[in-house]
Amino acid sequence: MKIKPFAVEEWMNAYETRAQYNIAETCVDSVSLDTLFALCETDRDAFLQPLCAKRLTYGDIEGAPAFRSGICRLYRSIRPEEVVTTHGAAGANHHVFYSLVEPGDRVISIMPTYQQLYSIPEAYRADVHLLHLKPENSYLPDLEELRRLAVPGTKLICINNPNNPTGALMSTETLQAIVEIARSVDAYILCDEVYRHLGQKEGWNESIVDLYEKGISVSSMSKVFALAGLRLGWIATHDRDAMQQFLSHRDYNHISCGMLDEAIAALALGHSDRVLARNRGIVRENLAVLDAWIQSEPHLSYRKPQAGTTALVSYDFDIPSYDFCRRMFEETGAFVTPGDCFEVPHSMRIGYACNLQTLKDGLEAVSKFIRTLEKEKK
Repeated sequence: MKIKPFAVEEWMNAYETRAQYNIAETCVDSVSLDTLFALCETDRDAFLQPLCAKRLTYGDIEGAPAFRSGICRLYRSIRPEEVVTTHGAAGANHHVFYSLVEPGDRVISIMPTYQQLYSIPEAYRADVHLLHLKPENSYLPDLEELRRLAVPGTKLICINNPNNPTGALMSTETLQAIVEIARSVDAYILCDEVYRHLGQKEGWNESIVDLYEKGISVSSMSKVFALAGLRLGWIATHDRDAMQQFLSHRDYNHISCGMLDEAIAALALGHSDRVLARNRGIVRENLAVLDAWIQSEPHLSYRKPQAGTTALVSYDFDIPSYDFCRRMFEETGAFVTPGDCFEVPHSMRIGYACNLQTLKDGLEAVSKFIRTLEKEKK
């Protein structure tokens, strides 16, 4: 199977481990097990002793009950039997396409977004149509354009809410409008929701599965729960036909997730209110820092994120984004992601949910590079 290189992941793989100021990371500042135990007010030894005594079998093939029950608490209407556990959200997205999409199927995907949502169905020889998100519309889908694209026979509509890389957040009303469009042509909606629950304002962010009978939610423990090292994600849906396909295809490429990982994830989900309070505090404090910095830099502009951990920042220098980001990395140690990874030129994605001092130092390094470019223009 031929597939396009995964631009953002190849960029991260090439530079991330050598970054002095990593403000490209998209997870909320990761926690250690000790930090997690403290957040959950859980005795370390009481948790680890029975875990260390377990035989390392495949465990619960369909996912540990406590893990799946914890996932269900993140939705209004999902039951444990409507959840398929996966190896991260990347594994979940891939599994949806692997299970449902056949050559010639019409698939609609937004752009910019995580590249999986259009490159994988394209590699499966689906008939992929792109819905471009525009800054003048706050990077929200143009519903009229979506109606034109969603012709009878459309198999799948792919959205990302909150959006990566822009941080745009669709309202309940917008999601309901997309549902009505999908329902009119009997299409599935795949919504990548890995940043859901990280809003800048208080309040519940709706999931597609609580609004639509053919909605498919994908999420993980990585971004929102700061536990990327667990490599755990999931698919949630009410649709029985889709669920049957997910379970059947799972036998070929997945079998089960790790029992140790699921035990830790179940602990975090069992105390999700405390973990989320910590992580929402980080994204809200850090975005205020990022926003003040953007306002102080006349060469930069953005649409302020409404949720998530990333911002798409445009610059007015006549330099391709790969050259901009690579040179800045080499000269200052500041590591961001080129906008061209998302097919948005003259921009960069900044991940602002890292350690606060790292964010401040990284932004200062970006400013230093901008001053260099200003001198070169004179």
